[in-house]
Amino acid sequence: MKVRNSLRSLKQRHRDCRLVRRKGRIYVINKTQRRFKARQG
Repeated sequence: MKVRNSLRSLKQRHRDCRLVRRKGRIYVINKTQRRFKARQG
């Protein structure tokens, strides 16, 4: 999982990427390509 300041560019890497807020943090998750995971903060 990558930790980044900005997740906007990571969201566009794959069409199945989703932005999710959990416990005050923002995550990029992808059900089909699980290597595109990231979080902010």
